[in-house]
Amino acid sequence: MKTTTSANTGAAALAVAVILALSGCAAQRGASSGGSAEATQPSSPNGRIVKSQDGTFDGEIVGTPAPSSKFSKLAIGMTMREVNGLIGAPDDLIRHETGKRWIPFYFGDDAQRMQALVKNEGCLTYTGGNVFGGGGNQLIKIEVDRSGKCLD
Repeated sequence: MKTTTSANTGAAALAVAVILALSGCAAQRGASSGGSAEATQPSSPNGRIVKSQDGTFDGEIVGTPAPSSKFSKLAIGMTMREVNGLIGAPDDLIRHETGKRWIPFYFGDDAQRMQALVKNEGCLTYTGGNVFGGGGNQLIKIEVDRSGKCLD
């Protein structure tokens, strides 16, 4: 009888630990999505958060583009078509799914991400669209890295 009780106690302790861990993640998620203090903080040592062209979302610029570079012409929120019209096609492109891909009934445009490498400039990250392949393609991150290691 004691063995069953201790096994139940261990299972209950595990369940409580899981609930506390999940509620901690939810609390952190809620704090970062709505707080204006979070948006003003850089997400990396040399990155900065900036508003999109239309002001509807925040993007990130890592590094500082040289005044005469291709990346100096770009702004967060531009579509891939606009970017390619200004600076030409990328040298490499990688697409991957985000965790939002597996949220039931998620119809937003961030279920996928696309990363484009522009040689001697750096990398650009775009929203890749919804689970059906539509929407997205907005520039959300500009990473200045002439070495091209940003795509690795």
